Amino acid sequence: MDDHQQLVSYLTDIHAIEVQALEQMKRAPGIAGGPDLAAIFRRHRDETVEHERLVRQALAARGAEPSTVKDAAGRAGGWGMLLFARLNPDTPGKLAMHAYSYEHMELAAYELLSRIARRLGDEDVVRLAGRIGAQERAMAERIGERWDEAVEASLSAKGAEDLGGEVVKYLRDAHALEAQATQMLETGPRIARDDALKRVFAAHLEETKDQQRRIDERLDALDAKPARFQAGALRLGALNLGGFFKVQPDTPAKLAGFAYAFEALECGAYELLRRVAARAGDGETALLAMSILAQEEAAAEQVAGTWDAAVDAALAEQAARA
Repeated sequence: MDDHQQLVSYLTDIHAIEVQALEQMKRAPGIAGGPDLAAIFRRHRDETVEHERLVRQALAARGAEPSTVKDAAGRAGGWGMLLFARLNPDTPGKLAMHAYSYEHMELAAYELLSRIARRLGDEDVVRLAGRIGAQERAMAERIGERWDEAVEASLSAKGAEDLGGEVVKYLRDAHALEAQATQMLETGPRIARDDALKRVFAAHLEETKDQQRRIDERLDALDAKPARFQAGALRLGALNLGGFFKVQPDTPAKLAGFAYAFEALECGAYELLRRVAARAGDGETALLAMSILAQEEAAAEQVAGTWDAAVDAALAEQAARA
C-alpha cells in the first residue's frame, strides 16, 4: 500500500466515524432528557453534517470515495448505541456517557489522522484534522459539563427510597465495564505491536483488576452482586464504539484510539456513579468512584501519549505489506 492509498484508507475510516456520529446526533436530542443536553446535541448534529462533507470532499480531492462497507458498519453502530441508551431506564445518563466516549473516539481518530498525514506530507489533511478535532474536543467538554443535568434527568422520577437501588445499578454497570476493560487489556498486547502501548496496557491491567475487586467489595457491603445481564448489555454498548473497526485489520493506531475512547467511557460511568451515590447519601461509594475516576483519567492520558509511536508502528506495518 503506497502513501496515497494509506491516507485514503484512513480518510474512509474517518468518514465512517462521521456517518455513525450523524446517526447518533440526529436522534440524540429526542432522548437526551433535558433541554440543555438536547441543545448541545442539536448543535453538534449541524457540526457533524459539515464534518462528513469536509471528509468526503477530502476524499474526492484525492480521487477517492467513501467506503460503502465501512459506512454501513458505522450506521449500524450508531443505531446500536442509541437503541442501547433507549432501552435503559436511565437513558439520559447512558446517552451522555456513550456520547462522551464517542467524542473521544472521534478526537483520537483526528489526532491519529493528523500524525499520519504529517508523516505522509499532506498538510491539507493535517489542517482538516486539526479543525475538526478541535470541535470534537469541544463537544466532549460540553457533555462533561452536564453530568449533573444527565443525572437529574435520569433520576427525576425516582423517590428518595429508590436511590439506594440506583447506586447498586450504577455499581453493577461499573463492574461490567471493568470486566470489558480487563478483556481488552489482556488481549490488546497481542495485536498492539507497539511496545509503548503494551506497557500502558500491562500497567493498567493490574489497576483494572484492583478496581473491579473494590467494586465487588462495595457491592457486597450493600448486599448486592454483579448482574450478568447488565454486563452483557454494557459490553454490547461499549463494543459499538468501535463497530467500524470490525471490517478492518487491527493496527496499533486504531487500537490506541479505541483504548482512549474506552477510558472515556469508564470516566463517564464513574462521573455518573459518584453523583448518584452523593444523592443517595452514600459517601463511601462516591469516594470510591472519585478514586477510580482519577485512575481512568490518568490511563487515558497515558494512552494518548502512545499515539506517535502507534502511528509509526502502523505505517511501518503497512509499508512492510506493500
